[in-house]
Amino acid sequence: MPEDTYSKLIAVLDGHKAHYRLIDHAPEGRTEIVSPLRGNKLSQAAKCIVIMVKIGKKTTKYILGVVPGDAKIDLNTIKELYHGTYISFATPEIAERLAGSVSGTILPFSFSTELELVVDPSLLENEEIFFNAARLDRSMALKTSDYVSLANPRLEKIAKTSDSSSVNISNKMDAKVFD
Repeated sequence: MPEDTYSKLIAVLDGHKAHYRLIDHAPEGRTEIVSPLRGNKLSQAAKCIVIMVKIGKKTTKYILGVVPGDAKIDLNTIKELYHGTYISFATPEIAERLAGSVSGTILPFSFSTELELVVDPSLLENEEIFFNAARLDRSMALKTSDYVSLANPRLEKIAKTSDSSSVNISNKMDAKVFD
């Protein structure tokens, strides 16, 4: 499964002539540990979390929330964005199925129509973003402008840091889903 998602990612990036670098390192999926191995600041790391939002009794949405590595996902903000009645992190099994890779290697891209991509705009302040490339032993540094162009994420203020409160900033773009 991870190799398939990795190959799909590389094919999309190469097909669009995106600017990226691959970084091999010891197997690690925790942002705070892998960032020093890659040589990036935590704020440059794309922390990717799959979230489940219940909307009423019959509708369930899955969101791929992406925030800087030095922040946390603000679940209450996401719940408000979707007018949810319940929110939680997706189970590891669901997250891995929807993302196409194991926890710790989830990409800041959605290759599934069931997974909506929402990115905190503060991550995009960096010239490059860093993330595990659907593998525990290989990461990627991707030019931010190429990332935004290819992923076309919905931009919302979903990050929560210890020194700031979250504010809703809405940019109603639909994420591209790659088949």
